[in-house]
Amino acid sequence: MTRPLTVHRLGRVAYAPTLALQERLLEARAAGAMGDVLLVLEHEPVITLGRAAKQENVLLSRQHLQAQGVELFETGRGGDVTYHGPGQLVAYPILDLKPDRRDVRKYVAGLEQVMIDVAARYGLEAGRVDGLNGAWIEERKLGAVGVRISRWITMHGLALNVSTNLDAFDLIVPCGIRDKQVTSLEQELGREVGLPEVEDALVECFASVYDAEPTVRVGPPEL
Repeated sequence: MTRPLTVHRLGRVAYAPTLALQERLLEARAAGAMGDVLLVLEHEPVITLGRAAKQENVLLSRQHLQAQGVELFETGRGGDVTYHGPGQLVAYPILDLKPDRRDVRKYVAGLEQVMIDVAARYGLEAGRVDGLNGAWIEERKLGAVGVRISRWITMHGLALNVSTNLDAFDLIVPCGIRDKQVTSLEQELGREVGLPEVEDALVECFASVYDAEPTVRVGPPEL
């Protein structure tokens, strides 16, 4: 059954207010005050630590990161450490998985599939690597997944590298994986790729994977 989905394109935003917005949306969704929502955005430079994160996977001190204009946040999502920044397309679904979508592995696999499908639209064959989350092109990580599910309502989501400055990943051990590279659509294609067109593709792919009927709006939800 197709479900309505309101997509909010937020542009480039800082991490802290977006995390607070997700929390408010989760509570509103739990209370039945709103339907399913997808936030699509870029972040200002930030490193986030998941529940399984090891501090040694952040290679600079908080002070040195701040001097480079990079924030550092501990967050409630799954996974280790990752970087978000300009040129990376982030999607945060606030979905109620009740009553018939209560399968965490299937939900995470769906987020990976969204990124795989977006890559395919650019002629790139992305896939999965056994034992590791995310979307990969051979041994190069194109996109990351990290989620939190509370009362079967989702938060956090996926991060797809479009035109990201890949040197920024040298600040961390991405997702705690030392022997793999990070890549982007632009890196793989050898040409510029516009973020708005990838946003369009991501919304379409997300709607297809999750059987949703999207309504797209610019700006944050009104709560």
